[in-house]
Amino acid sequence: MTATIRPVKGTRDYYPEDMALRAWLYDQMRHVSELFGYQEYQAPILEPIGLYAAKSGDELVEKQSYVFEDRGGDRITLRPELTPSLARMVAQRQNQLAFPLRWWSFGPFWRYERPQKGRTREFFQWNIDLIGDPSPEAEAEIVAIAAAFFKQVGLRSDEVQIRVNDRRLLAKELESIGIPEQARTPLLGLIDRKDKLSPEAWILQTKDIGLANAQIDSLNELLANKELWRGSESLERFFQAIEAFGASEYVVFEPSIIRGLQYYTGTVFEAWDTAGEFRALFGGGRYDNLVSDVGGKPVEAVGFAVGDLVITLLLQSLGRLPELAKSPTDVFVTLFDVSLRDKSFAIMNALREAGIRVAGQLTSEKLGKQFKYADRIGAKLAVILGPDEAAKGKVGFKVLATGEQGECTESEMIAKVRQLLEA
Repeated sequence: MTATIRPVKGTRDYYPEDMALRAWLYDQMRHVSELFGYQEYQAPILEPIGLYAAKSGDELVEKQSYVFEDRGGDRITLRPELTPSLARMVAQRQNQLAFPLRWWSFGPFWRYERPQKGRTREFFQWNIDLIGDPSPEAEAEIVAIAAAFFKQVGLRSDEVQIRVNDRRLLAKELESIGIPEQARTPLLGLIDRKDKLSPEAWILQTKDIGLANAQIDSLNELLANKELWRGSESLERFFQAIEAFGASEYVVFEPSIIRGLQYYTGTVFEAWDTAGEFRALFGGGRYDNLVSDVGGKPVEAVGFAVGDLVITLLLQSLGRLPELAKSPTDVFVTLFDVSLRDKSFAIMNALREAGIRVAGQLTSEKLGKQFKYADRIGAKLAVILGPDEAAKGKVGFKVLATGEQGECTESEMIAKVRQLLEA
């Protein structure tokens, strides 16, 4: 036998039940986005690699992007993230847009990295951004959207936290403890990985950057100071707005949050499950220079991105995934034999024209087997047309969950089906 061809490593097949879950998650994202007045947009899946160079970081561009040369000789990549594409779109029509922009999107992305729990090479992601507002209140609105999403999908504040920091505040504090400017960029990258390092590796790598023992002690004190934000007017305004938005229970200050992407310029944030079972649920922050970096005029921006997989795994681990219908089919119309085929098809059509979701038998098969199939696909009701019913101008019905049976005239069929579906 020929071996079954396997999918590409790091990709996922979406069988109908998987697709139903992804569609449900998309609906929750749409609902929350529209609650806050955000408009949906979409960008190309293919982008020039130059869009990401020197903006997203060397690791993303050189090690994680799927890059190839097209037939015209241009270097193209499957998009690894959306924010640079968004910045490019804004730059292209900057004089025609009404700022501030409130935009959101959901779609596929690709990164060449080792597949592991909560991480695949192909993934779907919700992006939501507020562009053209420099205020801390804009940052608070974006974080409040994240908190509203957690509430929407049933995640409590004791199960998930949104951890916030400001890279400007941290840079100021690093300067105050004598960290030289040339050491700050590699140190920020190291702080971003701190939770993955042992205490010994942390000390060793900070020394490799050039920090003295006294500076390492001061740095550890700094990263443990949960009240550090109180010295920042911007963060004080941020947390005041977060409280007014009703999101305080989900949001905490965390001075070790950095975010690895180079385009972040100020406030940054990540969401984590409090049990620590998963990688970051999402990340985001302020990126005020990115639109000008891709050829537009300077404009302030803040946003975040949420992948579908890790959220789904968290909901699954907590038993919070919704019970979704096996299929959209409400009614299954049986077929008695070929002599009644056209009449059965006409019944299917009448039900569909009434807005009822219908699947039907297309070829002759034993009635018991048809009922079994209807039950397996999740239909609630079977409509039956046999010779006896046809002779009387009637149709039969069977409620598949209970076995209840009956009949009605063809003229009563639509009303009767609706009644049974609503029961």
